[in-house]
Amino acid sequence: MIQKPETIDMKVNIAGVTLKNPVLTASGTCGYGREYLNYYDPAILGAITVKALSAVPRKGNPVPRIAETPSGILNAIGLQNPGAQHFIDNELPWLKARNATVIANIVGSTPEDYDAVAEMLSDTDTDMLELNISCPNVKAGGIAFGTDPKMAASLISEVRRHTHKPLIVKLSPNVTDITAIARAAEDAGADALSLINTLLGMKIDIHTRKPLLANITGGLSGPAVFPVAVRMVWQVRRAVSLPLIGMGGIASADDAVEMMLAGADAVSIGTAAFSDPLVPVKVIDGLRDYCAANGFEAVSALSSAIER
Repeated sequence: MIQKPETIDMKVNIAGVTLKNPVLTASGTCGYGREYLNYYDPAILGAITVKALSAVPRKGNPVPRIAETPSGILNAIGLQNPGAQHFIDNELPWLKARNATVIANIVGSTPEDYDAVAEMLSDTDTDMLELNISCPNVKAGGIAFGTDPKMAASLISEVRRHTHKPLIVKLSPNVTDITAIARAAEDAGADALSLINTLLGMKIDIHTRKPLLANITGGLSGPAVFPVAVRMVWQVRRAVSLPLIGMGGIASADDAVEMMLAGADAVSIGTAAFSDPLVPVKVIDGLRDYCAANGFEAVSALSSAIER
């Protein structure tokens, strides 16, 4: 029997936090919510994951730092942000006044950097923290924390001691075996995982014979990475028991359904919102309609409902 869309239970639980629906924004693609206010209220989302936050303000990389690619974009923004204290003083109160669920993405170059931001946010009403472990570890010769299981586990354990907030660990796809990193994160105290971050890419201007990005390489996002993201979510779902937030190229409700069937408990929208700011709203409505048409009483039932 086909159900009425309004009867579908859209709530999902991520690390003990109940979200009104499973649709989030991906960090770095929605600013701090104000940028999309002309299109929708951030409070209608399951959660808004804000732009990365560091202990001190960061200017980011030199321009040009965005380049279009087939079915996606390359970016090398360099985690530009006004600093965690600015967010706490100015952006977080605005978001919470609108009754938005807020995930703060934290970054650093050393474990001490991450610890400082985690401590700053721990006593605020931020709902969850997302630990970006794809940053270079300055003390280890530029190796990204998220590419080595031992290094990832050490960082997560360290940050875990500095906050009581639910801790989501964001995984890098630029690894040989993402399940090894996922297991290390689970063992080290992560409460949930989000994946995937961007794939490392490069684009060259054939006329100038120079890289299009000042940073030379950048992170590839958009529909081009979607099949990779689905595969990695499917792998990680079979490796850990933590809640998963799937992201990477989701541009429609059909994409979101596919990601949840692969094992994601929630999904994040990023690059697609640059061309159509209303994609998150359309995905929420589309997920509800899909569940109603296919006999799912709750959207949470989609997770890992793949037919074999």
